[in-house]
Amino acid sequence: MKYVDVVIDTKSDHVDRLFTYSCADDDVLPGMQVTAPFSGSKQRRGWVLDVADALPDELKGKRIREISAIEATLTLPPEAPELICWMRERYFCRYIDAAACFAPAGNPPKRRKRAAQETDSAEVLDQNGEGNPEKRTNAERVSSQAQAAPAEIFETDLPELTAEQEVALGNILPAIHGRRYETFLVHGVTGSGKTELYMRVVAEVVAAGRQAIVLVPEISLTPMIVERFETRFGSGRVAVLHSRLSAGERFEQWLRIREGRADIVVGARSAAFAPCPNLGAIVVDEEHETTYKSDMMPRYDTVEIAVKRASRCGAVALLGSATPSVVSMYRAERGYYKLLSMTKRYNETPLPQVLVADMRMELAQGNRSIFSAALNRGIADCLAAGRQAILFLNRRGYSPFIVCRSCGYVIRCSECAITMTWHKSIGRTICHFCGRGETVPVACPECGGAHLRHFGVGTEQVEEMTRQAFPNAGVARLDMDTTTAKGSIARILKDFGKGKTDILIGTQMVAKGLDFRRVSIVGVIAADIGLNIPDFRASERSFQLITQAGGRSGRGDELGTVVVQTYDPGHYAIRAAAAGDYRGFYETEIMLRRTMKYPPFSDILQVTVASEDESAAESGISHIAAILSQGAGRRNGQDILGPQRAWPPKIGEEYRFRLYVKSNAKAGEASFPETLWALKKKINTDAALKYRIIIDRNPFSLI
Repeated sequence: MKYVDVVIDTKSDHVDRLFTYSCADDDVLPGMQVTAPFSGSKQRRGWVLDVADALPDELKGKRIREISAIEATLTLPPEAPELICWMRERYFCRYIDAAACFAPAGNPPKRRKRAAQETDSAEVLDQNGEGNPEKRTNAERVSSQAQAAPAEIFETDLPELTAEQEVALGNILPAIHGRRYETFLVHGVTGSGKTELYMRVVAEVVAAGRQAIVLVPEISLTPMIVERFETRFGSGRVAVLHSRLSAGERFEQWLRIREGRADIVVGARSAAFAPCPNLGAIVVDEEHETTYKSDMMPRYDTVEIAVKRASRCGAVALLGSATPSVVSMYRAERGYYKLLSMTKRYNETPLPQVLVADMRMELAQGNRSIFSAALNRGIADCLAAGRQAILFLNRRGYSPFIVCRSCGYVIRCSECAITMTWHKSIGRTICHFCGRGETVPVACPECGGAHLRHFGVGTEQVEEMTRQAFPNAGVARLDMDTTTAKGSIARILKDFGKGKTDILIGTQMVAKGLDFRRVSIVGVIAADIGLNIPDFRASERSFQLITQAGGRSGRGDELGTVVVQTYDPGHYAIRAAAAGDYRGFYETEIMLRRTMKYPPFSDILQVTVASEDESAAESGISHIAAILSQGAGRRNGQDILGPQRAWPPKIGEEYRFRLYVKSNAKAGEASFPETLWALKKKINTDAALKYRIIIDRNPFSLI
């Protein structure tokens, strides 16, 4: 008889703990999915996090219920139970929230359940064909499957590595061959051959009979990188995981990975939890991207998950970027990561020349177009030479807001109270937070005036103006509005790759990872947008986006050009991006972070209170602020920022208030997370309170 601690699949804070059951199957292992009695006669699924031979003393003499069934087919990877417990404490989530990240979507077909049961009951034949009375455990069987057929490399004529790639690979190989954990930060300029380095690392891992995970920041990039890996390793050995797959597709991919039928997993952030039983490497491409931070429960950081998981598997974590996050570079400088630099493009083509267009001067000279003279001329020359252009603006829609010119009233979402974006193509305003759509009123709701006008520029308006300025060019737009249909992203990019499109316009989707050899000019339409966001990471994100967008230019045999349009050409992030000076930007930014005690010198804990009763939410956040402020040496404005109304202040029927805590355990402030955990448990399980608390560690946005 075994005794197992199980996390039950029920999303309630009242039962956010492990439940102990007895189990008659001595082969039960941590990570296995089970069915167990719960809340009377109900049966619920759950996952085993720990197995013991005897009951702990505090449970002796108490009634212990028995596991009803084990579904060995759906066992989580060996390191999952430990990571689930770590995620719960790190990200202030429930056990089940963390366990759900590792679990497959949906349920397996009944035929798979029967097959699994038959396999589990079958005897293993020895070399003489005689029955072996000892059955292999599920973990042993899966591990042997994963190692039985290492991936065959289909491409035989591999590209020659540059000297910098050789050095980088030479630093990584000892960790792979020694099956030891190490994290590498690959700082490689755009076009330096980071993807080829990733594939060489993956080849070494699968040749050793292990599995690899390759993460990309955008779903739009998945088809391209999948194609490259399938060409190199064969389509049968590559699995794909991302949120746009159906539940059935996700389950089938999950099972292929778990059974060892796929050596390589490619996907967005959720692929970090792929059920690899024998993980050898995790690659996080463009590790700086904010899309790697989950904004849903559990609010995890994919880079942290990758590093933590690799450390528990004796695997390597490879973090790659042309613009590493400030936090990652700081960790590399402190010795937590090993820094590998690649400073030259693979084909030795120089980095593109960057022109900064001062839009203040353009306006003074009478240019009211969204195109500066330099960008307009550059696009015309590009088209005349039969080349392609990319225009980047990180704002979709036609115009970001509609305002009454008589009284100043701005149309806002009735649910979220944030400005509605005008989408001309559908004749409606859309809330980009909740998705609510409305028709534009004929008259101002506030004063009744008829002077409602749209202001600002989005990608839809850029597309319209581009078609007007260059009527003979093929123009396409890549943003969330043009990619709702399945396969639309791949189609748009395929047309651009074949030259059917001359000018590609888009949001940050066009700034990440695209590798088209005929692109000779990139225009950053409004480099200032990100700088004006009230967030301590605003300068970092602006530097990264400008650098990454510009890196799409000149990746072939000709020198590329980047035109950065800005009203603030003297800002240090703009200057550094234009000069390609990552080091200069980093040194300025890390000095500011150190002074203000922002990450990496602290963790920022975002504490949000939500309630349908506005006064209850406001009093709730004030109560929390008072408790947090009681500690010695903690003063509002330094360690605790707020409280204040959240943004947006209302979502659906709930009002929201918020505060921020700078938590630095090394400075003796470890009680901040502990206090917040205690408050979360009390508040979210107290029926008398009319509000709930949500905690996010290092959120991707502070607005």
